[in-house]
Amino acid sequence: MGAIQARERTFRHPRLTVRGREFEWGRRTYLMGVINLTPDSFSGDGLGGDIEAAVARARLMEAEGADILDVGAESTRPDAPAIEAPEELARLIEPLEAIRAATGLPISVDTYRAEVARAALAVGADIVNDVTALQGDPLMARVVAEAGVPIIAMHNQRARQFHDVVGDIDEGFACALATARMAGIPDHSIILDPGFGFGWTPEQNLEMLRRLPELQGHRLPLLVGVSRKSTLGLVLERPDVSGRAWGTAAAISLAIAGGADIVRVHDVGEMRDTVRVADAIVRGRWKHRG
Repeated sequence: MGAIQARERTFRHPRLTVRGREFEWGRRTYLMGVINLTPDSFSGDGLGGDIEAAVARARLMEAEGADILDVGAESTRPDAPAIEAPEELARLIEPLEAIRAATGLPISVDTYRAEVARAALAVGADIVNDVTALQGDPLMARVVAEAGVPIIAMHNQRARQFHDVVGDIDEGFACALATARMAGIPDHSIILDPGFGFGWTPEQNLEMLRRLPELQGHRLPLLVGVSRKSTLGLVLERPDVSGRAWGTAAAISLAIAGGADIVRVHDVGEMRDTVRVADAIVRGRWKHRG
């Protein structure tokens, strides 16, 4: 059932153009490659502001088939130490400028602070990826609207009372959409993320993927980020994040069957192959060269 729903989905706005690249929702799944500029990333790939390493990773991800690069400078894992905007900016801006000069790919900035988003957009970011779905900073929606850029609004279950996985996510989506629309952000610029790993138990995370088709009622593209996360490590009994690629591939495949339009990943090359096979099955899109 999930595969049929993914193939037959309809969208309020079937296309989005970012930096001259067209994202045609429903045609295929798009790959977002993660570039962490933090020294304390949960995934073990934090670059700590190393500009050369950031540029090298961006170029590698582009060569491996990434469609978008997601650049962030503050860890959002549950136990991460808090930092302030000046430190986030100090980690972010110079590497982001260098990445922008090195690639033509669309770049999203992973931040919930309006001040940081504004600075990142000024040096070449194209999308804002907000893990608070526009609820963390009252100025964020205005910054996004004034810049005329897309927003990835992620439902964050942390500090919220739990009722039902899908119901809680839909409530968060509705709140994000109301905030976006009030600020003048058009629907065609909104991408929704259910927030795998943000305030859920492992069982609830798995339920989220199982029930992903139920989150398509807004008829907006869905981004799913499961890569290397702790729920997969628990299922696999692999505490080392480097051993979670196969589990990530399985979760991504099922997310695509459930309706994911973008998958956020650390291992672009491996997940490119996963996405191509999943799309061939789910969407019936592939080219036979035999």
